[in-house]
Amino acid sequence: MLKAILFDFNGVIINDEAIHRELINDILLRENLRPDTSDYQQLCLGRSDRACLQNILSRRGRFVSEEYLKKLIEAKHQAYRKRIESLEKLPIYSGLNEFILQIKQRQLLIGLVTGSLHDEVLFILNKAGILSEFDVIVAGNEIKGSKPDPDGYLLAVERLNKLDSNLFLKTTDCLVIEDTPAGIEAAKRAGMQVVGIANTYPFHFMQRISNWAIDYFSDLELERVTELLT
Repeated sequence: MLKAILFDFNGVIINDEAIHRELINDILLRENLRPDTSDYQQLCLGRSDRACLQNILSRRGRFVSEEYLKKLIEAKHQAYRKRIESLEKLPIYSGLNEFILQIKQRQLLIGLVTGSLHDEVLFILNKAGILSEFDVIVAGNEIKGSKPDPDGYLLAVERLNKLDSNLFLKTTDCLVIEDTPAGIEAAKRAGMQVVGIANTYPFHFMQRISNWAIDYFSDLELERVTELLT
């Protein structure tokens, strides 16, 4: 039975992948490394900054200390915050507010599972005026691994159950909205059904790797999904 909708963040709620790619490239250039589009796509999309930087640096033969990695992540975090604050309007995906309203009308719980830092997520959701709509948030700095590991989605279920001892939420009661292969794999490994939204990859690709594929939030028929998950 469908009881909860779990969202990814970057590429699902906010259209900021281009900003993340640019900031990662800036870090690589400061490290005297040439950015590579294929590296970013393979090693970063859908993953936390920690996993992204570790993967790229390792592929280039760079093995940095934990302290040095934390400095790189913090530098990227500060640059991202500055960039977002400079925008006149947040690039929130069209139709999100209306979709959230549909979810609330069906009395479904709403969660968010992301590789982004908790402070970044809170700042953007608050600025967009939708922070209160989310019952739980699992951020990248709250778990050891990164998508495609399922840990974030499993923790979201655990936290939702703590909100209501009578909920008895199972992973099969959750529907996930993701935009990357890493995120879709994470949700499936957690035992969840996945909607692939074609914001980052084309529709036909999302169709191959997810349970459902959509171009826009308005394309998702919650009534039909609810019937299939009952």
